[in-house]
Amino acid sequence: MSWDLPAPFIIDLHVGSEDIDGLGHANNAVYVTWLERCAWRHSQRLGLDLAEYRRLDRAMAVVRHEIDYLAAAYEDDALQLATWIIDWDQRLRMTRRFQLWRPQDGTTLLRAQTTFACIELSSGKPRRMPAEFLEGYGPALTGA
Repeated sequence: MSWDLPAPFIIDLHVGSEDIDGLGHANNAVYVTWLERCAWRHSQRLGLDLAEYRRLDRAMAVVRHEIDYLAAAYEDDALQLATWIIDWDQRLRMTRRFQLWRPQDGTTLLRAQTTFACIELSSGKPRRMPAEFLEGYGPALTGA
């Protein structure tokens, strides 16, 4: 596989019957769920899990999704979803890119970009990233 960017974080996905809509393919809302799952697992791998978010009273919250749906996924498809952190201001915002690929036929099904903002969990208001976020997310930054 030739990923769009080097050194992706990758999760494997399987399209289940519950993911299929009335048109016979994976529903567009399911793709958003997969993006969230991939981003969250990457954060966990970087040492920033839910317990750490709560301890720090901080979280990265989605403020914008940009999704290009390129091809459909179907029931029983085995897929791989990759993510990269491509930009951050080291204060409030961070941007991830995603690429969804079907290995069986080498088709890229989706490309997406998500912008996150750091919030204080207790208030829901934007707050500066703590040092732990800089230490965790910083090494994962890749060039776009």
